Amino acid sequence: MKKYGKAARQAFIKSLPVMAGYIVLGIGFGILLRNAGYGVAWALAMSIFIYAGSMQYVGVSLLTGGASVISTILTTVMVNARHLFYSISMIDKYKGSGKYKPYMIFALTDETYSLVCDGKVPEEETAAFYRFMLSMFNHSYWVLGSLLGSLLGAVLPFSTAGIEFSMTALFVAAFTQQWIETHDHIPALTGLLCTLLCLILFGRDRFLIPAMLLITLVLTLLPRRKAVKP
Repeated sequence: MKKYGKAARQAFIKSLPVMAGYIVLGIGFGILLRNAGYGVAWALAMSIFIYAGSMQYVGVSLLTGGASVISTILTTVMVNARHLFYSISMIDKYKGSGKYKPYMIFALTDETYSLVCDGKVPEEETAAFYRFMLSMFNHSYWVLGSLLGSLLGAVLPFSTAGIEFSMTALFVAAFTQQWIETHDHIPALTGLLCTLLCLILFGRDRFLIPAMLLITLVLTLLPRRKAVKP
């Protein structure tokens, strides 16, 4: 039991940077949703069962704009297509996770992925539990932020102009943290260069999926390297 307690504590400590971002971003989402006319129940339901930060922000526009079911499905697939590639790269790490695996797959957000992909775990015996707790902590921060935002939006006036950029800011922060914590910058540079190339070739509205495909291809073809510790 002590090993699991240690794993939970380390997962909580590891999740603290995400907590700082997710609560703020969740508040932004809750306020945006409240201003669109949807209350606490909607904020909780979307954050618990959808749990896709950028898609939830887009979802507010879909709800208020009267988007069709087909349009909503296509938009969701396009916005969250990158998670397919995240999942492929996590097959080995999540192998043997047992009862934790379904939730860990569901809760694999950009920021959670950035924390679990480094391979650092307290002990191999508790690796699955550690990743499960890390995923759950991050999820709880998002739900809490959404709840607070919805409550605040009901009593305080807020301007929501530019609030959607907060997701980009958090992703940049997570990228910076990973860059500082490791000396192996090849994956990061690969991602940047492939994304920039696809942005130039396909434009800002169509570059995401080609970029993910190219990044996956390049990283698959690169020779395996030993983890480089700072």
